Amino acid sequence: MSAPIKQEDFIQSIFDAFQFISYYHPLDYIQALGRAYEREQSPAAKDAIAQILTNSRMCAEGRRPICQDTGIAVVFLKIGMNAKWDAKLSIQEMVNEGVRRAYNHPDNKLRASVLLDPAGKRQNSKDNTPAVVHYEMVPGDHVEVICAAKGGGSENKSKFYALNPSDSIVDWVLKTVPTMGAGWCPPGILGIGIGGTPEKAMLLAKESLMAPVDIDELIARGPSNRVEELRLELYEKVNALGIGAQGLGGLTTVLDVKIMDYPTHAASLPVAMIPNCAATRHVHFHLDGSGPAKLEPPSLSDWPQVSWQPNTETSTRVNLDTLTPAEVAAWKPGQTLLLNGKMLTGRDAAHKRIQDMLAKGEQRPVDFTNRVIYYVGPVDPVRDEVVGPAGPTTATRMDKFTEMMLAQTGLISMVGKAERGPVAIEAIRKHKSAYLMAVGGAAYLVAKAIKGAKVVGFADLGMEAIYEFEVKDMPVTVAVDSTGTSVHQTGPQEWQAKISTMVGKIPVVVA
Repeated sequence: MSAPIKQEDFIQSIFDAFQFISYYHPLDYIQALGRAYEREQSPAAKDAIAQILTNSRMCAEGRRPICQDTGIAVVFLKIGMNAKWDAKLSIQEMVNEGVRRAYNHPDNKLRASVLLDPAGKRQNSKDNTPAVVHYEMVPGDHVEVICAAKGGGSENKSKFYALNPSDSIVDWVLKTVPTMGAGWCPPGILGIGIGGTPEKAMLLAKESLMAPVDIDELIARGPSNRVEELRLELYEKVNALGIGAQGLGGLTTVLDVKIMDYPTHAASLPVAMIPNCAATRHVHFHLDGSGPAKLEPPSLSDWPQVSWQPNTETSTRVNLDTLTPAEVAAWKPGQTLLLNGKMLTGRDAAHKRIQDMLAKGEQRPVDFTNRVIYYVGPVDPVRDEVVGPAGPTTATRMDKFTEMMLAQTGLISMVGKAERGPVAIEAIRKHKSAYLMAVGGAAYLVAKAIKGAKVVGFADLGMEAIYEFEVKDMPVTVAVDSTGTSVHQTGPQEWQAKISTMVGKIPVVVA
């Protein structure tokens, strides 16, 4: 019989875990991404992967968040039926206290993204609690814990469908993945849950993402059951879609496909799919009453030897302080830019408030005339930082505000993550504007290009306030130009066609 698990040991372990995964990628994921980098043939996708890999090493060295979206805290617990506790708080309360300490740690403060009263006032809890906790009682006298931080961009792309028993799971996945766009920041991992009931399928999909990346080992040894056959088939066919890193078109869209299944009703075939993004973050440990978990930092020597630097020869430097509509209208799809000067920020809450102020004829706190807006909610700075990690948020959430901003505020360009939808693209074409894409999953790298930051509007919104950033050589790609051409449409189409002629010829990099 193990010793009782002490309350403080459990809380400390949760605290350590969420700090740990904020700046350490799982090594299996980052090495798989390194292999994807070696075989990638799309220049845009290869550059994006290089940024993600460089960002990962920088975060491991600096112990700062991989992504500005430090996630909603998810905890899987397998509790031994004979486990003993020396605690006064409930398990949920202990988890919440560990999360609270982790997200408010002064030396690596993480972004609090959890909102209370989700259908009402949507007020920030300020400490990222409560966590989402899943429990399972199992034989034994210890506790198995998995802590994961899931970003909103990938969570929002979760899919569920109740298929007919005779329907093809492969067909559904291949039809559904393209509808997810690039807001989930590929290359990542697809988690698929099959069977049970609708809520069970979703839980299976989420839990499957906690397993190690092992598709290369599976390819080498071959499948031993139907689930493994399905993993291999989906891995090959999803990558053949040509979506690629950041949706720019390329050879690698997924680094692995994970599947868990469960018996289901004879009339049912529930299927869930949840992606894990380029900021894949989870850690696994056991508690047996002997003290808090000991998490071993990975060795930086195991990171892929990739170091991204801005290419000043092939990229165009842009002065944001003198930028004109004519310059914006001249940018071409896929052109790489290095932004310099002052830009404004704003995301969902700020756009909604601007919309309300315009409707009421109220004075706005910021003049957007001939300005560029960056869709971002940065992490608070620590030590000598001017801003914490500040990667882009999913731009499609601002699509419904794009016509308003371009027509009524004087805004001339936008920076965000992933593709734009048809409503935004039409507004961009109509106003001869442009949408620029920054790489999701490279938040710390992007933050290093930000040399100054101050709140200039809506300070009460916290990380959703309007900031003014001063940037130096911030890397972006023209994703939608003034004619409405979108590289998130042309890139995947081009690479899907190329891959169809490359079957059996795609280079393989062995682990």
